[in-house]
Amino acid sequence: MRIPQILQVTLLIILLAGCSNPISSSSPAKIGLLLENTIDDQGWNSKGYQGLLNIHTNRKSEVVFKEDMNTLEKVKNAVAEFAANDVQLVFGHGRIFAEFFSELGEDYPDIHFVSFNGDVEGENVTSLQFDSYAMGYFAGMMAASMSETGVVGIIAAFPWQPEVKGFQEGAKVENGAIEVEVEFVESWTNEERALTYFKEMQQKDVDVFYPAGDGYHVAVIEEAKNQGLYAIGFVGDQSDLGESTVLTSTVQHVDVLYELVADQYEKDELPAGNKSYDFQDGVITLGRFSPIVPEEIKLELEEAVKTYIETGDLPESPLT
Repeated sequence: MRIPQILQVTLLIILLAGCSNPISSSSPAKIGLLLENTIDDQGWNSKGYQGLLNIHTNRKSEVVFKEDMNTLEKVKNAVAEFAANDVQLVFGHGRIFAEFFSELGEDYPDIHFVSFNGDVEGENVTSLQFDSYAMGYFAGMMAASMSETGVVGIIAAFPWQPEVKGFQEGAKVENGAIEVEVEFVESWTNEERALTYFKEMQQKDVDVFYPAGDGYHVAVIEEAKNQGLYAIGFVGDQSDLGESTVLTSTVQHVDVLYELVADQYEKDELPAGNKSYDFQDGVITLGRFSPIVPEEIKLELEEAVKTYIETGDLPESPLT
């Protein structure tokens, strides 16, 4: 049974966890969340929802959310409803909300709008941008280091994703002779098209896949497992899908960023404009390594990440 689109999380916690702790009346803000898709995608939207739950649990804030907010009309209606219910901080969990919120910001000066990975305008509008070039770079290095055929592939959602170029360049740094196949699904959620690209890449001898789309990544990883091939997880740690398949994952800790933003808002320190976050901010990491990854590769990659965090420099020579 689907969870209702908008729900006080007090009730949600009762239903899911059997807990009925009251929400503090001294909460600094009522917080709303708009999701482009659903909370059960095992990826990007699930992480946004978890971030909202963490704010409720750890900060005792009253929170509400709506799913399937994928048009301007839907967003306008949702924001009007939020405003009528005294919501003061609204997260739009995706790139599409940047444009919507830039348009709505002037109409709701008492609400601070926060979106992800887009460009925004307005004194009360913020975009949180994951600088995902480096995560793609490390994924490319891992893929090239573990490929047995000399051909690796990234199945990305859109060409604008920084991790695409990162993957290509990281793979080339690890192995100058590596071949990198790239395809764009032009959707976050089209599993059928992603799996079509998977089969086409498999025919080109790709043996390590990086599915950089959070709505189809699980399907691609499952198919890689069925075919005895390798994959690198995206957005979340996908090692539980198969430790002999998932070499590692590039993890965006959206839940951590949600709490950081809530804290900044409470302190009246949340800036407007476009703000970038990377490994150095603790919101992007690598996930668990597969036991089939040689120890020297694991240690060298961990050292490369550490160096990047400390200096901002990415490796310019192979791991081995």
